[in-house]
Amino acid sequence: MYIGRIMRTELITVSPETTLVEAKELLEQNNIDHLLVVKKGKLVGVISDRDLKQNWASPATTLSAHELHYLLQKVTVGMIMVKTVVTASPATTIERAAYIMQIHDISSLPVVDNDELVGIVTSTDVMGVLLNAIGMSDESTRLSLFVDDKVGQLATVSAALSEEQINIQSFFCYPVHDYKSLIQLVIRVHNADGARAVEALEKKGFKVLTQYTKDIRPYLPESVL
Repeated sequence: MYIGRIMRTELITVSPETTLVEAKELLEQNNIDHLLVVKKGKLVGVISDRDLKQNWASPATTLSAHELHYLLQKVTVGMIMVKTVVTASPATTIERAAYIMQIHDISSLPVVDNDELVGIVTSTDVMGVLLNAIGMSDESTRLSLFVDDKVGQLATVSAALSEEQINIQSFFCYPVHDYKSLIQLVIRVHNADGARAVEALEKKGFKVLTQYTKDIRPYLPESVL
């Protein structure tokens, strides 16, 4: 899936001329932690709640409330906004968007098309899609297998479940730390098929892990023992 299909297009934006007082009110009214700064339809910066707090007057100041308000009305978003903004295009994949947000330690990603701001996607949006992709739900059972990283493993596992008429809701894999020659296959099936799926896989010689264990060695294939 691409972020252009899940991005939010109803955007709350400000201009560089917006005052800090106005920006603060927008953040509070909409319960958000950042604002996109736009000029003539183009994204020129971003300002966060943290930026505002860092530039807000200290409670220890000797200025009166009236004087503080007057000064803050003179400070604009354009003076303190972050001008280098990490963005993505509508054609960016969900997994790529997640990767970008992780490496840049950000929680949202403005979406730009031909230099025009067209939307925004958040870490919550991306997480929802990824959880759906891996079949995460209260109605599914998670089965984990540690297998040799070689051609045909997915086909063998799939065939074992297919023989028992068990539908696979999702299928993905992880690398196994400390065991470079292995991969961890994670399968989700409907709760009603959980016990039958374990039995079907064990008949084929797989060791099935269904819950957390500190010591995974009993579930490793003979090739690494």
